[in-house]
Amino acid sequence: MKRILLFVGTNLAILLVLSITLRILGVDRMLYQSGTDLNIEALLIFAAVFGFGGSFISLAMSKWMAKRMTGAVVIIEPRNRTESWLLATVERQASAAGIQMPEVAIFESPQINAFATGMRRNAALVAVTTGLLSQMNEDEAEAVLAHEVSHVANGDMVTLALVQGVLNTFVIFIARLIGHVVDRTVFRSERGHGPGFWITTILAEMILAVLATIVVMWFSRQREFRADAGAAQLAGTGKMIAALQRLKQNHEATLPDQIAAFGISGRVGRGMRHLFMSHPPLDERIEALRQSVM
Repeated sequence: MKRILLFVGTNLAILLVLSITLRILGVDRMLYQSGTDLNIEALLIFAAVFGFGGSFISLAMSKWMAKRMTGAVVIIEPRNRTESWLLATVERQASAAGIQMPEVAIFESPQINAFATGMRRNAALVAVTTGLLSQMNEDEAEAVLAHEVSHVANGDMVTLALVQGVLNTFVIFIARLIGHVVDRTVFRSERGHGPGFWITTILAEMILAVLATIVVMWFSRQREFRADAGAAQLAGTGKMIAALQRLKQNHEATLPDQIAAFGISGRVGRGMRHLFMSHPPLDERIEALRQSVM
């Protein structure tokens, strides 16, 4: 609950600071004097509702969506030794990380992968693929589970939604501000909004959304380093390095786009594509762990 309140409070604080800053800078007066009068407060409220409102709804639905998209089946009663081991391992790690036991699920995929999601750190979901269970030994699988439990303990799902919501708000606000100014000054619309507003707003949103995605992906990559470090504490650095080395043999492992950022492994990218990667290269993650024990 504290993280949800922080999520809402931080966004409201940012909007308040932005509104005050724009007034101090005299942006509202400049818009009025140039004939492009605009109700900044109303636009900020609109941007906030659609900006972090959608992000919040996606977060609330994350567990349900993840189960539907992957076909993950939650383990209620273990049917074999593997499922008993999974439940016992996650329970032990969750206790060590100071969180309540997440739901544990398995989904069909030949690839080595896993993910964690959920609106609250004490009501999360940790899921692994059948490929992970068949291709990793218990030490490696333990490290992967620890990585996902660390994501939950760090509150990464809420924090990423917070970052996405803030950036969405800025994209909506700035794009419409640009569209309004262009519509009034270039297309000379005097009442309402003409085609120039909508065309400019759409183009501005597309450009700003790309820039916002770069910021979100940078933050996502930093989360992976922190989750690796947390996994090293829960399962051991050697086990985590071994798990990442095993993942290098399965580097094409992917998850649905909506939950890709919460998986243990991501897509490979070089050059400009690196900016849009949700995960750092595995070699960088392995080197960071090795440096942590030197």
